[in-house]
Amino acid sequence: MKLIIQIPCYNEAETLPAALADLPRAIDGVDQIETVVIDDGSTDGTAEVARQAGVDHVVRHRNNQGLARTFRTGLETCLGLGADIIVNTDGDNQYAGQDIPALIRPIIEGRADIVIGDRQTAGIDHFSPIKRRLQWLGSAVVRRLSRTDVPDAVSGFRAISREAALRLNIISPFSYTIEMVIQSGRKRMAVASVPIRTNRVERPSRLASSIPAFVQRSLTTMVRMYMMYSPLRTFSLIGLVLCLIGILPIGRFLYFYFSGDGGGHIQSLVLGSVSLAMGFFAFLIGMLADLVNFNRHLIELTLEKVRAMELDREKTDGVPAKAIDILMERRAGKARISATGT
Repeated sequence: MKLIIQIPCYNEAETLPAALADLPRAIDGVDQIETVVIDDGSTDGTAEVARQAGVDHVVRHRNNQGLARTFRTGLETCLGLGADIIVNTDGDNQYAGQDIPALIRPIIEGRADIVIGDRQTAGIDHFSPIKRRLQWLGSAVVRRLSRTDVPDAVSGFRAISREAALRLNIISPFSYTIEMVIQSGRKRMAVASVPIRTNRVERPSRLASSIPAFVQRSLTTMVRMYMMYSPLRTFSLIGLVLCLIGILPIGRFLYFYFSGDGGGHIQSLVLGSVSLAMGFFAFLIGMLADLVNFNRHLIELTLEKVRAMELDREKTDGVPAKAIDILMERRAGKARISATGT
């Protein structure tokens, strides 16, 4: 059993050493533990700090790509390195690395495909009341959309089995957290949660400039993911609302028409007819989107098999550590990887 701990970083040279020092060196049921730091175009020497700290593998984006793409690069790297379990944590030392054994235990015992650390945000003193309320509300919405029971949907401290990582396709340019929960729930993966500890992080978040900006981008991700996995229901609801709106002015016109005063209410008939037509087109769009959704399922199945075949071929060919950078150039485009101590 091989565990790889991936750490996406953007200008984390100051806090990364503490985060690395807190990682476990041995875990029951795990034969090998490696670390991967994904430097997302940092300008403060994060990659060099990681190498000096003895990180097994360092991946570097030439330019800042954002958290979601950095997470995706990490998954590809860990799968290429033969990980059976992948743990994602932050370089700002927010999460307690010593909680990793508890985090991966449900996967080792075969009870879960993905495990998400629950920060128990209601009890975190340095979270403002509005932030705690937004965390609770956002997680409740994500639970509803994903059909999972995840108390802390935006926690970045999570463990992923190899099989689950092969099935994940992160496409959001913003953050992987919400998309990953909705996607895993819709794909019927077993998602579990365990309580974890956190450390106080003094610096402001680099994911969003403010709480309103974070909320706006998170809502956009939720809507996009829900429409992607339930297009027929989404557009049918829109069409139903438009049709109901259209019925009201048409009903008004008919009332006056049969009362002998329909001539002055033609505008109600026009408005209602336009609304009904828009509702009908929304239904048609929903049907087309549903067909596209089925096609996407087929593409994802094909992609999973292609990934598995590529990784099996690399394992069979015995790709040396020095050649991994070539593979990552091909997969991640602008990502480069080097292995220290090999």
